[in-house]
Amino acid sequence: MQSSDNKLPLIGLTHDGLTKVALSGGMPKFVGRQLAEWLYKKKVSDFDEMINISKKNREWLAANYVTGREKPASRMKSVDGTVKYLFNVGSGRNIESVYIPDRDRATLCVSSQAGCKMNCYFCATGRLGFKANLTAAQIINQILSIPPVAAKGETAAQELTNVVFMGMGEPLDNLDALLPVIEIMTAQWGMAWSPKRITVSTVGKLPQLKDLLDKTQVHVAVSVHTADPSEREQLMPAQKAFPIQSVMRVLAGYDFSHQRRLSLEYIMWRGVNDDIAHADQLIRLIGNIDCRVNLIRFHAIPDVELHPCSEERMLMFRNYLNSKGITATIRSSRGEDIMAACGMLAGKNG
Repeated sequence: MQSSDNKLPLIGLTHDGLTKVALSGGMPKFVGRQLAEWLYKKKVSDFDEMINISKKNREWLAANYVTGREKPASRMKSVDGTVKYLFNVGSGRNIESVYIPDRDRATLCVSSQAGCKMNCYFCATGRLGFKANLTAAQIINQILSIPPVAAKGETAAQELTNVVFMGMGEPLDNLDALLPVIEIMTAQWGMAWSPKRITVSTVGKLPQLKDLLDKTQVHVAVSVHTADPSEREQLMPAQKAFPIQSVMRVLAGYDFSHQRRLSLEYIMWRGVNDDIAHADQLIRLIGNIDCRVNLIRFHAIPDVELHPCSEERMLMFRNYLNSKGITATIRSSRGEDIMAACGMLAGKNG
């Protein structure tokens, strides 16, 4: 993210980065922490709001930087309360964030790329092709800018309780931008979130998955969808580079029995991966790894010859896994009336 007059954004910088900015402007070192508080705790969008920083220093900051905050370009609201936001990230590109309120929780699905390289057959984002990695500023802006201030006559949206990097893109394909965002979210000088409020979803990109596990304590969700290697390669070309069996061997080296959680994502398609034989393959793949399986209803997208399986089939599959000692749940389907599948709204808007 860079303004039209080539000023760099401050959001996306860690405490060390903000301190370097302050020192480069001849300010005391502690101004770096003040900037972090204004940007990440108080979520201001204008330097004039940073009232404990001198006017002279605010003027220098405004002359050389922008805060980097950008409002959503548009939004679509579902009848179930789900809201899909569209952000413009320059060069005619748009990315999506999805806000999902659910009783006492409010979750935001965050994008990490414009488009995606993984080219999963069933994914609208993959069909857009890869456009660009988002910067740390463009990623954190989604989190800082949603939920926005309620419009006149609207009820204010609930503050975020959880963030999942499960929007457009493969987060681990942009790990250099993702890691500082996680640091900002979890550090005491930043947003001070527990890492247990953050989930990173991945196809299982190695060795970046191991880097994420070693450097953070966030939850991890791995897209499996079928434990059959040949089937998975047809649906997910990344299987060839990152075989799910190799991914599971890496995961087996980490402890998910306490606070940190591992989830396996499993979209269910009629006549493809919804029978007992596939459930048994999945059970063998999991082995003794402590995890839960999220069974997901398929949101149909254009030109994809895959169909949602029946509710009865999903219940049978879930109950069978549970009977074998695997915790499995069926994820609620949200926002189907607003092109909820990742990439559909951005694809429509360019």
